[in-house]
Amino acid sequence: MKEELDLKEQQLQKKLEKLAALEKEIKEREKKLKESEKKKKQILLRIAPSLWDEIARWAEEDFRSINGQIEYLLAECVKKRKK
Repeated sequence: MKEELDLKEQQLQKKLEKLAALEKEIKEREKKLKESEKKKKQILLRIAPSLWDEIARWAEEDFRSINGQIEYLLAECVKKRKK
């Protein structure tokens, strides 16, 4: 009985170590992502309210923010232009 408990404790300890390692990796990824986000350029964009509404609806359908949708659209246009 004691041996079984010791074995289970060792297995749990190994799982905890794996979880700690994964948590550390996730935190490092988050830090890198935040650093890359800081590098983005900010712009002032003036567009017609009707265009804003269309982009907002589209963004909602794609589960993106309006800013994310505009960035996505610009990136797609640049990809098409390069082809």
